[in-house]
Amino acid sequence: MIRQSLFASWLAAAAFISAPAMAETLTVGANVGNVPWEFQDESGQIVGFEVDLVTEVAERLGYDGVDIQNIPFNGLFSAVQSGRIDVAVSSITITDERLQSVSFAQPYYDSDQSLAAKIDSGVKSSADLKGKVVGVDTGSTGDMYATERESDWGLSEIRRYEGLNPAMLDLQAGRIDGYVSDIPAVAYYLRDKPNMTVVERLTTGEQYSMMFAKDSELATKANAVLDELKDEGFIAELHEKWFGSKPEATTSTVEKRDMPEAKS
Repeated sequence: MIRQSLFASWLAAAAFISAPAMAETLTVGANVGNVPWEFQDESGQIVGFEVDLVTEVAERLGYDGVDIQNIPFNGLFSAVQSGRIDVAVSSITITDERLQSVSFAQPYYDSDQSLAAKIDSGVKSSADLKGKVVGVDTGSTGDMYATERESDWGLSEIRRYEGLNPAMLDLQAGRIDGYVSDIPAVAYYLRDKPNMTVVERLTTGEQYSMMFAKDSELATKANAVLDELKDEGFIAELHEKWFGSKPEATTSTVEKRDMPEAKS
């Protein structure tokens, strides 16, 4: 009996060891509507540059898929810190302030802010914003940029939105006079909107990456996968797919970079 019991226990243990690990889904938070990074296509499917990228990263890390949860941009930070999501994407800029409370993998896109306006609005640059209403995305670097310059620009109001689409609809309707946001998303959106344009590139030297909980092991693993994807030219191919042009060889889309760390 003892011998049979030991044999049964050994069989159970062997079966447990040899059984494949349960499949796991990577939970991704994103502010859907952020073209061309993450948005819904005509069929309602969530697509975009970062959707393709995070899906590939998840596959290479052994996940069986991704679950994208639509979260307002400002809510992504608490969602990743609380563990509600594993990772956040939404053209999130790496900043030293953010690095105090979250972690980022290496950057994969270099960007700036932009000021968009209607062609016939009389707003040709930020010098024309005195007494005007400017829209921004709540909690974004565009929000920070405009807030820091509210007095210098002489703004009458900064109006905050949850995503690019509602802000652009208000710009189109004349309810705001300008919109400050990341230049790639704005330029992509305006490609078929001849009555609106980017009137000024606002140089900030921003870089985008995936955001994780502070000191997350997953951030380090994702960073290593991004090294591989840059070596293979995968991210450069995504740039061509979503922007219609090859990235410059000196940008973080092509070059491997160190994982960012807080300066203080």
